[in-house]
Amino acid sequence: MKKILLLILTAIILFAKPPYPVPDLSFDSVEELQAFFSWDEDRIPVLSAHRGGPYPGYPENCIETFVNILDHYPSTLEVDVSITKDSVLILMHDWNLKRTTTGEGSVTETNYADIESLFLEDNNGIKTEFRIPTLKEALIWAKGKTVLNLDIKRGVPFKKVVELVHETDTKANVLIIVYSIEDGVKVNKLDPDLMLSLSIRNEDEMQRAIDAGIPMNRVTAFTGTRLQKKKLYRMLHDEKVFVNCGTLGNLDKKAEAKGDHLYKRWEKMGIDIFATDRPLEVGKVLYQGE
Repeated sequence: MKKILLLILTAIILFAKPPYPVPDLSFDSVEELQAFFSWDEDRIPVLSAHRGGPYPGYPENCIETFVNILDHYPSTLEVDVSITKDSVLILMHDWNLKRTTTGEGSVTETNYADIESLFLEDNNGIKTEFRIPTLKEALIWAKGKTVLNLDIKRGVPFKKVVELVHETDTKANVLIIVYSIEDGVKVNKLDPDLMLSLSIRNEDEMQRAIDAGIPMNRVTAFTGTRLQKKKLYRMLHDEKVFVNCGTLGNLDKKAEAKGDHLYKRWEKMGIDIFATDRPLEVGKVLYQGE
């Protein structure tokens, strides 16, 4: 029995992988950003905090929430870009203000002066003292700190977002999320240097993106909110593309129920970026080995 236990312990020591070093996500140039997200065997897995990483007391799409996440682990921050009636770009997921703020009504039918007076509420509906940030405020805040994954809501012109990225000199701090190859082509034409988070959920979509002229060295691949076949992950890695899996939703719930060690298993399958509603828990697994 002692011999068997010794063999098991030896196997654990030999095959256990130590936690990764925490990544440095503060980039001074878009070239540094592109170089970091060029996959190789030594890549470090990355967190992507969905809607900025809300927890009790910290609302979604809120700069104070971003600070809370980065106080724990380096993380990219997925944020939602909406537009007000008077064409101010703000961070807001819903079309209506009611769920996440002290106000109500359609975002696109409300002027920024009225939105500016509101307070954010956390996901439990508790009012905070935090305000709704503009995209410009968020971009300026992110400089020298992290990368914002910009989920641009329907009706918001890509051109307006790209112009603001240029104005704030933050190309090194953004990934533009696009859900179709057509939108990827549009953003690439606006600025071919910008990094994209492009939906690639199968081999056909990957080939169509290449055929459309989207440069793979400007892409991270969002492969959906479920696990895909390892073959797709290998193909993306062969193109030096990071695999981004949306564990938000069912996979996060599965890990919460069955154990956070599942994130490590999924990382070994080939996931490089975890788009998650549980960034603190995933960070603990990836960077502390717990």
